[in-house]
Amino acid sequence: MAFTSKTFYSQNDLIRHLKTHQASFYFSSRTSTVIPYDKIESLLPWSGKEDFVLCDLSKMPSDMKLTESGNMILHGAVSWEEAKKFLRSKGRNLKTSPTEQFALITAGIATSCTGERCFAFGNMRSQVVRLKYLNYNGEEVELKRDEELKSKSDYLDSYRKDFDYYRSFKNAPYPRFEKAIDLMIGTEGQLGIVTEVEIETVENYDVTYVFMLIPRWEENYEPHLEIYNAVQSHRDAVISCELLDANCMNYMKDDEKLGNNEDVIFLEVKTEKFEDIYANVLCNLTKTTPDQVYEISEGKFHKVRAGVPRAIFEENSRMGVVKVGTDVQVTADKFPALLDFYREASKLGVRYCLFGHFGDAHLHYNYMPTPADLKKCQDKMLGLYDKVLEWKGSPFAEHGIGLLKQKFIKRFHGKNQLGLFHDLKKEHDPHNQFFPQGFMSETQN
Repeated sequence: MAFTSKTFYSQNDLIRHLKTHQASFYFSSRTSTVIPYDKIESLLPWSGKEDFVLCDLSKMPSDMKLTESGNMILHGAVSWEEAKKFLRSKGRNLKTSPTEQFALITAGIATSCTGERCFAFGNMRSQVVRLKYLNYNGEEVELKRDEELKSKSDYLDSYRKDFDYYRSFKNAPYPRFEKAIDLMIGTEGQLGIVTEVEIETVENYDVTYVFMLIPRWEENYEPHLEIYNAVQSHRDAVISCELLDANCMNYMKDDEKLGNNEDVIFLEVKTEKFEDIYANVLCNLTKTTPDQVYEISEGKFHKVRAGVPRAIFEENSRMGVVKVGTDVQVTADKFPALLDFYREASKLGVRYCLFGHFGDAHLHYNYMPTPADLKKCQDKMLGLYDKVLEWKGSPFAEHGIGLLKQKFIKRFHGKNQLGLFHDLKKEHDPHNQFFPQGFMSETQN
């Protein structure tokens, strides 16, 4: 048995491969934070008799079009950046804006990616109108949002009841499985390959970007929480609320750094409503003053915001370690407890940084360990997920499980989840050919 690689240049080629029923892992832009591509063969153990195939979909033909209703239909290897440029030429924009704009949208759907604009527009699941996917026989199947997902599994009703608690989260610890489209959203390519998506878009209105310089969260996070609470009732005007802590700036170029050993909170605000937000939100803050508020260009905002996770990836690669980071979302009442845990975690004696979707109580805490520090960082993260389970939070609210997070997610899956995973895999992947090492596989549970 050996690992082989194959790049697909047409849907017909992909269909022929699917009909062989070979065990395969499908990927596109290699931007996933939960798949370490440089170590993938060692982390994708395979005991089967046939070769395991690494399938590159980044060269698949692509196209985009806009419907009369303003929805966007995309097919194949379309990136978020390409879609945004296309839509802006039509006076429209995306509701979702992931930090990594070069990632492909079909892969984002598969992992239920969300991004900054979830604060105003909700999660990715709510934006997908319909989609098409290739099943295990290479047949293209269409799923629609207004149709219920059907399964003969005895676990489906209990699974859905378990999911009810997590409706307010970007992503629960497990996929939704209510609407037909849920079969492909958040299942990470374990039941089929998404080929076409119709998603909602919005009018491309003018946006004003501002940032606030505030004290380091490790020393005093009261200013942060005041801003968090202040923006919650203004999601019609504030599109995103993002945090980069002072430690993040250590990984930026000198001309990109903001502040002087201070945390930065960004707001993306509809320009037509900015005066109201400034007067009724920013000027009413008691722990942050108007002279701590600065305007920033859209280009610089995206450059700084995207630069941090990229720098972390590069640093970890340079150190020869896999990522040790979180993707936790909690309810508002548990947000101070989450920050307290991160504050304690920062005392481990290992470099770290905190950033992410602050307005959604959804942050990324990342250690920057040396190989010698790796185990104690991983142990600390195990402790975090114990607390997240206790808080009934979502351990991975954005980027999926992949390979790196499977050891943490298991405790969030009970008999209803494992039972439905088993039944859906049996029904939709009878040959176990779609990412058999994924979190839905019995071998992982």
